Amino acid sequence: MTSAWSRRTLLAVGGGTALALSLPSPASAATSLTRATTVTSATPSAAGDDAFAALRAKWRELYLGTGFSPTAEPFRTKLAELGAQAAAHRAAMTPATGSLWPDLVYLDPDPDTDTESFGFSANMNTSYNRLRTMAEAYSQPGTGLTGDTAVRDAVITGLDHLHAEVFNPSTARYGNWWNWQIGAPQALLDTCVLLHDALTDDRRAAYCAAVDHFLPDSAVGSYTGTSTGANRVDLCRGIILRGIVGANAAKIALAVAALSPVFPYVTKGDGFYPDGSFVQHTSIPYIGGYGAVLNDGLGRLFALLRGSAWEITDPGSRQFLDTIEAAIAPFVYDGLMMDNVSGRGVTRAGTSDHTRAHGVMASIVLLGLGAEPEENARWRAMVKGWLVRDHYAPALAAGSLSLVNTARLQALLDDAGVAPAPEPSAHRVFHYMDRVTHRRRGWGAGLSMASARIAHYEFGNGENKRGWHTGAGWLQWWGSESGQDQYSDAYWPTVDPYRLPGTTVSRKKLADGQGGAWANPTPATRWVGGTGDGEFGTTGQHLQGLASTMHARKSWFWLDDCVVCLGSGITSTDGAAVETVIDNRFLGADGTRRLLLDGRTQPADQGWTTTRRTAWAHIDGHAGYVFPGTTTLRALREERTGAWRDVNDDGPTTPLTRRYLTLWQDHGTDPADGSYAYVLMPGASAARTAARAADTGWLRILAQDADRTGIHVPSLGFTGITFWAAGTAGPVTVSAPVCVQIREKRDGTATVCVADPSRTVTGLTLTWRRPVRSVLSRPGSVTDARTGSALTLTYGDLSASAGATHTVRVRLG
Repeated sequence: MTSAWSRRTLLAVGGGTALALSLPSPASAATSLTRATTVTSATPSAAGDDAFAALRAKWRELYLGTGFSPTAEPFRTKLAELGAQAAAHRAAMTPATGSLWPDLVYLDPDPDTDTESFGFSANMNTSYNRLRTMAEAYSQPGTGLTGDTAVRDAVITGLDHLHAEVFNPSTARYGNWWNWQIGAPQALLDTCVLLHDALTDDRRAAYCAAVDHFLPDSAVGSYTGTSTGANRVDLCRGIILRGIVGANAAKIALAVAALSPVFPYVTKGDGFYPDGSFVQHTSIPYIGGYGAVLNDGLGRLFALLRGSAWEITDPGSRQFLDTIEAAIAPFVYDGLMMDNVSGRGVTRAGTSDHTRAHGVMASIVLLGLGAEPEENARWRAMVKGWLVRDHYAPALAAGSLSLVNTARLQALLDDAGVAPAPEPSAHRVFHYMDRVTHRRRGWGAGLSMASARIAHYEFGNGENKRGWHTGAGWLQWWGSESGQDQYSDAYWPTVDPYRLPGTTVSRKKLADGQGGAWANPTPATRWVGGTGDGEFGTTGQHLQGLASTMHARKSWFWLDDCVVCLGSGITSTDGAAVETVIDNRFLGADGTRRLLLDGRTQPADQGWTTTRRTAWAHIDGHAGYVFPGTTTLRALREERTGAWRDVNDDGPTTPLTRRYLTLWQDHGTDPADGSYAYVLMPGASAARTAARAADTGWLRILAQDADRTGIHVPSLGFTGITFWAAGTAGPVTVSAPVCVQIREKRDGTATVCVADPSRTVTGLTLTWRRPVRSVLSRPGSVTDARTGSALTLTYGDLSASAGATHTVRVRLG
């Protein structure tokens, strides 16, 4: 065990000299302190003989960061802020019966698993987190508390107090299991690594015994319940660190083996799916939340154990690396993570779609160290592109990153050898989680749906109380030049939750948390999904409203410069109005963007509203909207005031006011067969919008009813049809309910894409009345193909393909 730093060493650190992040032993301190500019990791003198010491040193480096100067920005400021925060924690720490800080009482007078007990267990966890922050300020250079033995001793006093009172082998857990098995153990063990040499053997043994009590080996004994997906990685991390702190090789080996179920793709429940979907809590798309946690957690564990006797060598880990481009990247657009894969986390004050992406970007850079060189180069170029294009909340300026992640991304940004990659043009269908992404030059979009497999929304821990309609066809979109703040600036506490863009909803009043905590309410409908060729796409949703009698058939056709949106069969007996929200644009605190209706400027006064027959609309700096055949459009400018507490029990009560411009179609109270049709043109000018509206031959609607919805765009050779039942639309006839997309190419070929979103089709015959000379390629699901004056394709059982696309390529006659 090394001794405490000398006063001379502390004075040198106080002078701001760049030094090793792993606190060196006195023997190596002088050498470390003379290094000019680069922070490096110091390896304990016994590391060559002690595998656990080597892992402790590596975890310190992973936790604290490396490769930066503490006197350079933004590190100097972040380190000073860390020191100030730790100093405040130290000053306020008042050990007493039932608490370590007066504002964090963890003594539960009636311990169980109700909401009140959740709060007490969270206070226990937060207490450990504060001690970890103090330990980090002690360990990092440039904090003003670096090497301060009084801070170190205060942390140890706090650890002893929590151990004696609440986190020890003789106490039982209460409240939220997560605080006892993941949150507190991680914070405690991180602190033990940072202060390892200052802790006696007896203390480390006692703390490890407490971890063993609350996080036993049985917690990873089976891959089920709360021990799946991201939670499983966190549990394994806790056991691995417990093994490192307690020098227990068997613990590390057990946890490494327990990671194996995380890697393979799943076809139900939690985890990554073959199409890139990621689900947690059984029915919640969660790439931006638990998926990011899993990504970060595995990245750290791969790096920690690489080169050790416990290196992760499971062949499935290679498959996990594939998820970076297949699952995560499609939901990051210009440096933000789409809200539709972030569950209840979207309602946490102080976070946004941008801040959620920041940590993901740093994790990708870390994971790249274990990828193939060409793969790592692609990832670095991709992440650098996100970094340079985010002009609303740049990762390195937003202040949301930890210091270690700031160092990783700053190093990438400074690497002149990496050119930023542009956003790709691509269409992706994530049929296992009812999500779609569409990217074109200059804009990107994401669609959120619900089905018997995927919940309307997630409500739990008092979070996301009004996210009811996020699965009702919520269509998010962003432009490359504007709109990066669209869902970032106090959006969730101020937006009308009944008017999310793209949705069709009943205005029936719903209770906060409708359905109950952790209920993950799902509709009974199954025909939800779509198909695509990687560039264009066709999507449909048989929508059933949450706690509502409202049903609708919604279709989206994803093209080069627009999305064609059609709805049909809209019915309801709720006794409430039903609306389709064409868009609901966030205009900021004082926004007054111009609205044109058929070329005429509308008033910019707050509270202004109108209802009129309209052929096209345009919002300056946002988008154009075309209404085939015209529609009765309603428009509203409004200031909305709300607080984060309205949507999240832990949010502040400070009132926030933001302006919105909403366009919608009112289907009336209890519609019997409502419909809508509009073309969304992100980033389009007013002139281009007007020209599209005037070109009545550009779009042909083939069908629009409760049995089929389809369009044909001659200039693009595009035909897309959502068949809710067997039937005919234009030149296409099918014998079962499927989604069909046909693209005719200029080279004389065409692709026919078919999917079975309902997972019920055991046999299909499709006829396209168009001369076809030959079939160039077909999947095994096609049992027969006939060409000539028409193309007839016979498919076998599609139900087991879980909504995946089956593509046939033909040469036209």
